[in-house]
Amino acid sequence: MTTFRQHMTEMAARALAEFSQEVTAEIYAVTFRIDSVDQDPRFPYLAIGYNTEIDVAREFAQGGGTEPWESRWHYAYFGPVGLDGIRVIGHDPAHDPAGSELHRAESVAQGLWYEDDLTEQEEDERGEALAEQFHELCVDLARGLHADGRLVGVLGRPVPVILYDMVDRDAMFALTRAANPPELVTEFLSEDPQGQEPQE
Repeated sequence: MTTFRQHMTEMAARALAEFSQEVTAEIYAVTFRIDSVDQDPRFPYLAIGYNTEIDVAREFAQGGGTEPWESRWHYAYFGPVGLDGIRVIGHDPAHDPAGSELHRAESVAQGLWYEDDLTEQEEDERGEALAEQFHELCVDLARGLHADGRLVGVLGRPVPVILYDMVDRDAMFALTRAANPPELVTEFLSEDPQGQEPQE
């Protein structure tokens, strides 16, 4: 039987294969937007996309007054494909019904699923555990795309995978650091308030 992790790995590879060949040479980062349906941690999903040099040039041309780092690396300035992704995978019944079924079944088996019969504290504890598990899975997915050569196979060169969470917005530096070889994220991490060194 397919596990949720296996499903996510297969779907992530499928998303990469759907990247537009017309802009492959312009892609400088793959984007992983981590989110959840209605901000409910029981329904986490991952939107996979990319950002291009064309997007950055367009941002500068619009004269928004943004700093160079922000225009290039902060999700608030990503183009539509970088923000919305080209494929949504995970526990989003509208976009990935198979993933939704697998995630729910595994969450139930782990004792993390909950309905509306728990205390607020119990819901928070299980929600945090589900969110942490999904973060770890997304980091592992990015590492896997680097390790198995899929990113280089599609883009012709290594590029960083930028992970950002729409609920925990401060997590993007730690997640991205954990998901990539250090040399690919030096520029991105230059604005990390915690510094570029791995934290103990």
